[in-house]
Amino acid sequence: MKESLRKVVILVALLNAAYFGIEFAVALAIHSVSLFADSVDFLEDASVNLLIAMALGWSAVLRARVGMALAGILLVPGIATLWTAWEKLHAPLPPSPVPLSLTAAGALAVNLSCALLLARFRTHAGSLTRAAFLSARNDVLANIAILAAAYFTVRTRSAWPDLIVGLGIAVLNVDAAREVWSAAHEEHKAAHA
Repeated sequence: MKESLRKVVILVALLNAAYFGIEFAVALAIHSVSLFADSVDFLEDASVNLLIAMALGWSAVLRARVGMALAGILLVPGIATLWTAWEKLHAPLPPSPVPLSLTAAGALAVNLSCALLLARFRTHAGSLTRAAFLSARNDVLANIAILAAAYFTVRTRSAWPDLIVGLGIAVLNVDAAREVWSAAHEEHKAAHA
């Protein structure tokens, strides 16, 4: 089971790293807060899954510590999004809805694939695989929200849908970080008991 999980998290890491580049480039080109937030999240997911692949053979105490570190890593996209949102408030131009939609649809396909790959392992190896699964699940929700933002951007010709979704993605990451921290903290206590 451990070797199967390692192969899956490495594949998920590679998929996330590849789509990060695509989404980040589009986000910069169309000045989208939601795509920026999601692209940084792709990079964070690639890092999380590589850490998980390395930590699978470690002791319960070390895996719990890595889980706590992953909780901190999950906060990074939220912080980056807040900075981007602050900048967007000073120049509230709406992003182009067609590239926003197409890029979000591609991200949805990648994230849904990753979530399905990780779903069967979500209770294996505790907080580590929980972090990977929650990240992928939250990304699917974020991509659906980005598609909705694209729709409302067309309807309103406003930057607000993109900005609101970007901030929502930040909230999802904070909540996932809290869940992973709690699970890792409990694992750490259990390993020392």
